[in-house]
Amino acid sequence: MNRIPPLAAVRSFEAAGRLQNFSRAAEELGMTQAAISYQIRQLEDRLGRALFVREKGRVRLSETGQRLLPAISNAFATMSDAFAALGSDEADVLTINAVTSFGGTWLSARIGGFQLLYPELAVRMSMGNDLIDFNASNVDVAIRMGRGQWPGLRSDFLMRQHVAPLASPAFVEKHRIREPADLLCVERLAPNDSWWADWFAAAGVATPLAPSRRGIELDSQLQEASAVQAGFGVAMMTPLFWQAEIAAGRMVQPFDTLHISESAMWLVHRENRVGVRKIERFREWLHAELAKDRHRYPDLLWQPPT
Repeated sequence: MNRIPPLAAVRSFEAAGRLQNFSRAAEELGMTQAAISYQIRQLEDRLGRALFVREKGRVRLSETGQRLLPAISNAFATMSDAFAALGSDEADVLTINAVTSFGGTWLSARIGGFQLLYPELAVRMSMGNDLIDFNASNVDVAIRMGRGQWPGLRSDFLMRQHVAPLASPAFVEKHRIREPADLLCVERLAPNDSWWADWFAAAGVATPLAPSRRGIELDSQLQEASAVQAGFGVAMMTPLFWQAEIAAGRMVQPFDTLHISESAMWLVHRENRVGVRKIERFREWLHAELAKDRHRYPDLLWQPPT
């Protein structure tokens, strides 16, 4: 223990290193900038090494600082979790962050079932496509797209990312879409998206040249669904997310062919929170709900990318 520097100095370093700014660190910790600077100087003197490079009124982590910061940040996260476990880990609130396309469709339509199973838990859900910073938020679990390799996080595979063209029934009939190549002659949302070329290749259509114009590009499948149902074109979307709309006849999937990506969807949380009851209950429920859809799609969809 005698080798561990004063906690105030270590905390000042962690905040300043994470934020890359002494003033913002001071605001976060309720200290003055001078106090932050003093604590970090004390720590550097004790270590005999510079933790920051100071240049023209700005600071950035030195090589030593870059090596030290991840371990220190993880240590503070572990301490935070330990104190939280005394009160709220087993209790009342599960905070979820999900990618917009999944959170706003499939998950939103089913999360009420989880609430009914565990009425003692309140569920809070936010959506966004940026990677959530677990160290700077109160998020318990996140659902991410990617390859499943994020340092310090446990990644639990859910399914592969997959897409197919979806359109309104009227659009399909109006343009007499009967075979995959017919889609080359109609309005496509985000026509330069690489998913179109990938899907055409999977459907056996010679990879088309990229359109000369960009066409309509929207931020999420939620927006694309509105445009598709209004008859403005055909979009490359994830059929699993839109089962209710397809079943109700508001959208159709003209062809069975799917493009199944090497990217996948993962449930992630900090490694040091394995076994927390509310997280484990949500993980078990999510896998059980997805299992209900397994029969609808190819086996490859449920196999992690290699």
